[in-house]
Amino acid sequence: MIKEALFYEKLGNELVRCNICRHCCVIGKNRRGICGAKINKDGILYSLNYGRVISCNIDPIEKKPLFHFLPGTTTVSFASAGCNFICQNCQNWEISQSPKSEKNIPGKILPPEKIIEVALENNAPSISYTYTEPTVFIEYALDVMRLAKNQAIKNVWVSNGYLSEKSLKAISPFIDAANIDLKSFDDNFYRKYCGALIRPVLDNLVEIKNKKIWLEITTLIIPSLNDSEKILRQTAKFIRSNLGPETPWHISRFNKEISWKLKNIPDTPIETVKKAWEIGKEEGLKYVYSGNMPGHPTEDTYCPNCNARTIERTGYNIKRYDNNGRCQNCKKNLDLILN
Repeated sequence: MIKEALFYEKLGNELVRCNICRHCCVIGKNRRGICGAKINKDGILYSLNYGRVISCNIDPIEKKPLFHFLPGTTTVSFASAGCNFICQNCQNWEISQSPKSEKNIPGKILPPEKIIEVALENNAPSISYTYTEPTVFIEYALDVMRLAKNQAIKNVWVSNGYLSEKSLKAISPFIDAANIDLKSFDDNFYRKYCGALIRPVLDNLVEIKNKKIWLEITTLIIPSLNDSEKILRQTAKFIRSNLGPETPWHISRFNKEISWKLKNIPDTPIETVKKAWEIGKEEGLKYVYSGNMPGHPTEDTYCPNCNARTIERTGYNIKRYDNNGRCQNCKKNLDLILN
């Protein structure tokens, strides 16, 4: 199934410019963009992955990861194939990179209405656009999001944050929460390991926050590449100053076994993650969380006022002690979105 793409320009001589993400690919006849999911056919840009679901599961919302949005609930998570990044650490590379090397886009055809049915049948209060980069299947995602809103189902955007201004404007009325990767506070890292630039990501993070969309940030810490104290401190300072101290920062361990091209780099030491957690706290962030460290106390939520443990997490299992979003001890607001 193919569908005419959104936000593209005809440049003449059967050339088109795709304006879905910040790459703004100029695409020749019968060629695809960087993501592999958009093709120019006779001067018209088409989405090749519309309605083609490569993965669909019922996940804990904590897996996105979102720790302050509908905690303890499930979400329908789905994706179409493709990505506008080439992250060498990608753990979903088999589905994110496949359209760049395969002629046919893999996936099972599921109309937007079917995704809504799955959410209703499983009593899931939200739908997450995740696993790959949702920006590259925005035509499909928008159709699902509109239907979800009509059914009072929340929408969650899990992304690298490289979408264009037009795309962000289009999804903003429908998105309730987002987790965006801030992969490093270093443009050279983005260029070398992701095939992108950092500035558009930073600009979009600020704009998402300005639009009052609940936002959480994730950084995968990779030894020797983005784990210096300087870079971690710059990241924490940016979040604190530009996104607000209430914005959760998830700092996750790198695992070489599931990475795409970085299998020669060792797993992140637990001590490195703990140090990053401490840096986040020192820089004034209220909520800093470790990832891929099940059972470690840095996964838990602590009251920013009295330091009481208000939510305990072991993997994706949680135990809440808060009182309807407030600290059970001092009554401080814990910045939880509960409905």
